[in-house]
Amino acid sequence: MLSITLLNFLIYLITLINPSFSYPDELIANAAYIGTPGKGILAADESTGTIGKRLSSINVENVESNRRALRELLFCTPGALQYLSGVILYEETLYQKTAAGKPFVDVMKEAGVLPGIKVDKGTVELAGTDGETTTQGLDGLAQRCAQYYTAGARFAKWRAVLKIGPNEPSQLAINENANGLARYAIICQENGLVPIVEPEILVDGSHDINKCADITERVLAACYKALNDHKVLLEGTLLKPNMVTPGSDAKKVAPEVVAEYTVRALQRTMPPAVPAVVFLSGGQSEEEATVNLNAMNQFKGKKPWTLTFSFGRALQQSTLKAWSGKEENVGKAQAAFLARCKANSEATLGIYKGGSGLSEGASESLHVKDYKY
Repeated sequence: MLSITLLNFLIYLITLINPSFSYPDELIANAAYIGTPGKGILAADESTGTIGKRLSSINVENVESNRRALRELLFCTPGALQYLSGVILYEETLYQKTAAGKPFVDVMKEAGVLPGIKVDKGTVELAGTDGETTTQGLDGLAQRCAQYYTAGARFAKWRAVLKIGPNEPSQLAINENANGLARYAIICQENGLVPIVEPEILVDGSHDINKCADITERVLAACYKALNDHKVLLEGTLLKPNMVTPGSDAKKVAPEVVAEYTVRALQRTMPPAVPAVVFLSGGQSEEEATVNLNAMNQFKGKKPWTLTFSFGRALQQSTLKAWSGKEENVGKAQAAFLARCKANSEATLGIYKGGSGLSEGASESLHVKDYKY
């Protein structure tokens, strides 16, 4: 009997070589493939401005050649892509090549990794609220998705942002962001891209884990209501939620508690038709995000979806520190990246032991208040 990993890979190959494979079939196959146990997503979709902040933290100039060099360091790390099923790219990166002239998209495809693309255009303030936001980018989205598909992308990401406060999130913000995610999702599917639905509830605040769980359940319930209203094919989608944790200014809880509350929130809101949950790290340290993911996969309970990762900062922080923009540090930086990829692969299987051989920066908090990118 074929293993799930091999079966998913064979389905993925069919989508590449069989032109008669319909979009619904391809969407379902690609979503299932991304959710392969033991694999996850590298979120390398930082905008030019955001990656500039990362580069400035190591005193590297924000120019195209340096952005390309960082992405090449990640994508060409020997052995790393075996732990990844997808990489989310920024539009610039989708069309970039290695120093030797090989398109990044081809590097990924040859390693069995699906290229993805960030398609939202950031948040704007939602009128009638106290600083809450909605996400823009629906205008012209269908045409952009068609272009991205032609360029090799097979999935997309759209980030909605909600915050917890005395009266937040408002029902208006929940509904507006849920509907925006649903409209984006159906447009993506009509153009062959698997939509990652990302309703991020920011960790900012002093609230406890019960408050986060309550808001997470409300938000996810609204999202799946909207997705069904828009007739989105759930089997051809992925969910990228926050983990259920206390606020950034509250006392931390054990990974087992995070696991219990997060899995329970999903059980109460998320249809089993969706193949995988690809968690965001939400400003946790690299190690904290990995340990919490591992605890979820060790948790005993109903989990009809794969629980895996779609990490950006939590896969790159120690790599950035090790690299520091210096050619002679590429090997050291790639070793740090490989270690984080392997650790998170193990966490998707619930077998990560944790703590040993941590690179510089792996335990450093990555929280940024009101995080934008």
